[in-house]
Amino acid sequence: MKFKTRLIITFLTIILLPLVLACTAFLCIGAYLSKGQEEYGIRSNDYNVLIDPTQASRSISDEIFLEVREFLDKEPSKLEDLGVLAQINDKITDRASYILVRKGNAIYYAGNELAATKIFDKLPDFEEEGVTQQPGQSIYYDDMKKLVRQMDFKFMDGSEGSFFVITRANSVLSRKLFVDMAIAIMVILIFTSLFLTNWISRGVFTPINQLNIAMQNIAEGNLEYMLPAKEDGEIGELYRNYEDMRLRLKESTDEKILAEKQNKELVSNISHDLKTPITAIKGYVEGIMDGVADTPEKMDKYIRTIYNKANDMDRLINELTVYSGIDSNRIPYHFHRINVSEYFGDCVEEVGLDLESKNIELNYSNLVPPDTLIIADPEQLKRVINNIIGNSIKYLEKEEGEIDIRILDEIDSIRVEIEDNGKGIAAKDLPKIFERFYRTDASRNSAQGGSGIGLSIVKKIVEDHGGYIWATSKEGEGTCMHFVIRKYQETV
Repeated sequence: MKFKTRLIITFLTIILLPLVLACTAFLCIGAYLSKGQEEYGIRSNDYNVLIDPTQASRSISDEIFLEVREFLDKEPSKLEDLGVLAQINDKITDRASYILVRKGNAIYYAGNELAATKIFDKLPDFEEEGVTQQPGQSIYYDDMKKLVRQMDFKFMDGSEGSFFVITRANSVLSRKLFVDMAIAIMVILIFTSLFLTNWISRGVFTPINQLNIAMQNIAEGNLEYMLPAKEDGEIGELYRNYEDMRLRLKESTDEKILAEKQNKELVSNISHDLKTPITAIKGYVEGIMDGVADTPEKMDKYIRTIYNKANDMDRLINELTVYSGIDSNRIPYHFHRINVSEYFGDCVEEVGLDLESKNIELNYSNLVPPDTLIIADPEQLKRVINNIIGNSIKYLEKEEGEIDIRILDEIDSIRVEIEDNGKGIAAKDLPKIFERFYRTDASRNSAQGGSGIGLSIVKKIVEDHGGYIWATSKEGEGTCMHFVIRKYQETV
């Protein structure tokens, strides 16, 4: 839930909840006190009687006397009708009041006979004979807690009569109502405060504490600590931001650990691969120094071997340099428009001399139009071809090696295929051969050596040219490398 919505609910709750509860408490307390104070059958459903009995008495009696005066003016005989008097009394029975009609010195009608007998002897006398009196001030009987208003009149036979409206007025009840309501309001405010505090705590402080614990785990390096899913709103968004941050930190840390592992592996691989040619060079140099190469033919063989081993070391160092450029995304590229037929023709001619010296047959076919152009870096593209062919040479393991180079037309692109008849690559290893440092000869017991980064360099260069590369292979039959580069097309 959003903070704005939460604040609006809190504001409305602070206003409405205490108000509703206070009104409910007032009704319940008033009803309870009224029931507890009921005496002689007098009951009250009018809370004005509880709060301000004097004003309530005046209001009740004014209503009754207005009706009585209308009877006196129009139909005086109705005041002698007990049924009519009962109807008048019924109107005020539930307001802690009743009427009492006196004729002479006796009770003519009483709305509550039991209560009337208790107060009749204390009622005031007739005021002036022969005159219909207007109701005056209420008379309060302290010992009986009653308010009485009187209106005198004459019966049809000339007898003196008085019409009394008697209302119960218990000031203790009013004070008790005030005290009980004060206590109820305090309880309501405490309840509202506890409710809102608990609600805000569960909705705001608890999630913030959870987030604080999560951040402490991050600070301590525990990137596996996850926060529970949260609903929409600022807190939910904060949780999602934390989770995004945690995943990115974890990914960055994992990449850093992997990079450190790969660097250590690279150093180990390069050290191992440099040790082999250096050991060979030292051995042949010692042979020359000790006079083992005592004929021109042996001397020539030793020098050629030293030269080849030095070339192997140079190749490894070059791979390390290129790898450093890949790792920091700083491979220098110099793109040019290149004629496919001319460029690959030169490459095949250059590679062919080396393959011929190794007794490997090279087959070349070009199926693209002679004017086909691509945008490429000639030097880096040659590195791709040399790395692929070099990899093929290492794993030929056959007396009659064979490498096929095919240039195919793919309408908008060209596809280069370099296929050998070597030992092939296992299906489980094929998806991983372009990963850095991945070697199918993981034990390094083979004589081929290699840093394990050659094909990863190839993949990086091809992708930087906007192309893509993949391999197909069958164990015992050979491997084919495929890479695709888009053609250059003149814009009109």
